[in-house]
Amino acid sequence: MFLQSLAMPIIQSPMLGAAGEALTLAVSKVGGMGSLAAASMTPAALRAAVVKLRSETDKPFAINLFVLPPVKADAAEVRDAMARLAPWRERYGLPAQIIPNQWAEPFELQFAALLEAAPPAASFTFGILTHEQVSALKSRGTFVVGTATTVAEAKAWEAVGADAVCAQGFEAGGHRGTFLKHVGESQIGTLALLSTIREAIAAPVIAAGGITDGRAIAAALAMGAAAVQIGTAYLLAEEAATSAPWRRAIAEVADDATHLTRVFSGRYARGIENDFMREMQEFSDEIPAYPIQNALTQEMRAAAAKAGDAQALSLWAGQSVKLARPGAAAEITRQLWADAQAALRETTRHYAGEGSA
Repeated sequence: MFLQSLAMPIIQSPMLGAAGEALTLAVSKVGGMGSLAAASMTPAALRAAVVKLRSETDKPFAINLFVLPPVKADAAEVRDAMARLAPWRERYGLPAQIIPNQWAEPFELQFAALLEAAPPAASFTFGILTHEQVSALKSRGTFVVGTATTVAEAKAWEAVGADAVCAQGFEAGGHRGTFLKHVGESQIGTLALLSTIREAIAAPVIAAGGITDGRAIAAALAMGAAAVQIGTAYLLAEEAATSAPWRRAIAEVADDATHLTRVFSGRYARGIENDFMREMQEFSDEIPAYPIQNALTQEMRAAAAKAGDAQALSLWAGQSVKLARPGAAAEITRQLWADAQAALRETTRHYAGEGSA
């Protein structure tokens, strides 16, 4: 019922680094559902964000968190990672690196803040909640969405009581949500993943990955998706927090320019290939796991963005990035839905024998 209440079955993907409060609000207000990427927020900031969003819209919105266990860093691994990054830091005039005070915000504290704030919806990736955690959120009126890249992961989310499952296809930009098997064993395309998950679970399925225009939305809905989750189509939105060099890279992107890499964050993610991806690829298997590598490259990435240099940025984008267009997020959402409706009508007329041969 929750997803059916949306005026448009379009969920804006929670893209950390690109999706802030402005984008979340714009999509929710127009009738889709915006998602705030809160994985890097302190508990206090998370609570404040929910209060602010509630004060500015009475429409549904979601808060997204990464399910992360406590970090255990290996000193030698961290030292080697810092040594590999030293030339890149010098490139941007950064001083010698120091180890951060913490690698990431503690998930347990973030979850407690989320539970207290009780947003209309919450989505999770990188791992899975316990049945008790899901029940606690639902008792507060929060609609719970879990990310799955395989049927087994979808079944796991249904088993702990998730209200819906987001089927993240291989085409999706940004980080992979894989948590049961190695990413190499979880590379399933969106439509195949949507079909097989729908057959395996009773919970509603949200399709994500490669859905950047109306025809892709129509295809997913025709195959039984309860909604679609879209990220790449919003990367050039006026309200997106995408940096100028990131935007230029998208505008100038070549065909088939995205690849999976773990060199930026220690977790596989899809983005536009650049110098850092190419030159660090040989060390891919030696790089510390997320969030350690992510924290170590953060200052470098910020400096590259400030310098206007896309060659050391994590240019996250999906395989259909060539279809991304600039504009206001509300208008992008309206156009996506109008195009999807037109595609559905066109298909219906064609196969009813009303179209041309």
